[in-house]
Amino acid sequence: MSEEQNGGFFSQIKNQIIAGVGVVVTAGGGLLVSNMEAIFAPEEPQQVVVQDTTKTQQPVININIPEQKTQTIIKEVPVKTEPKPTEKVYESW
Repeated sequence: MSEEQNGGFFSQIKNQIIAGVGVVVTAGGGLLVSNMEAIFAPEEPQQVVVQDTTKTQQPVININIPEQKTQTIIKEVPVKTEPKPTEKVYESW
């Protein structure tokens, strides 16, 4: 029989407020579950970057190569000249 009772104006407002609070709690729970990894994840250790500010100078390497003297040998060879044939000779296949 209580379902058939319409109740008063304040009773309806009370029911709407309860329904609104339920919707807000449900939405908050959904956001909590969807972001649970980001909220409850352990903090990652920060990587510390160490930068070497001292500048090391490269060692200077001096290589002394003594001057090399090369000997050049020149040999003169006379060119043999063959006489040119005056008549053209055609070979047949």
